[in-house]
Amino acid sequence: MTMRKQLTTVLFTSFISVSSHAKSVEDCDTKQTDNIEYSRCLDGVKESIDRELQTWVNNQVFILEEFALQTGRKSALNMFKRSQSNFIKYRENNCRWQYLALSPGTGAGPAYKKCYIKLSQNRIEELNALNTE
Repeated sequence: MTMRKQLTTVLFTSFISVSSHAKSVEDCDTKQTDNIEYSRCLDGVKESIDRELQTWVNNQVFILEEFALQTGRKSALNMFKRSQSNFIKYRENNCRWQYLALSPGTGAGPAYKKCYIKLSQNRIEELNALNTE
């Protein structure tokens, strides 16, 4: 088994166990009792998804660093780092306009957090797909 497949397997199995305990936006929607509790629930989901995304990013960097060591070419690693930086800027700006469109209403904060979570989940799925090919 290659190092890449081993890392992907470890990541996948570790997130299966974590995700069974992790909350989702849907969990927050069903457990909503007031705006403050709902916001805190979304904060927990956001923090959890941030940790998961960072793990996938670190995994991809590791894979590309290994590739660079073997081939002497760092262009893929550098471009991935740039794409991740661009993703973070895109996510922030895309979710911020949604926040501003609803501000100062009580739905502005949750809209931002839901957007942030959804885009982060999409990025995780993208990185996961790259590692299972």
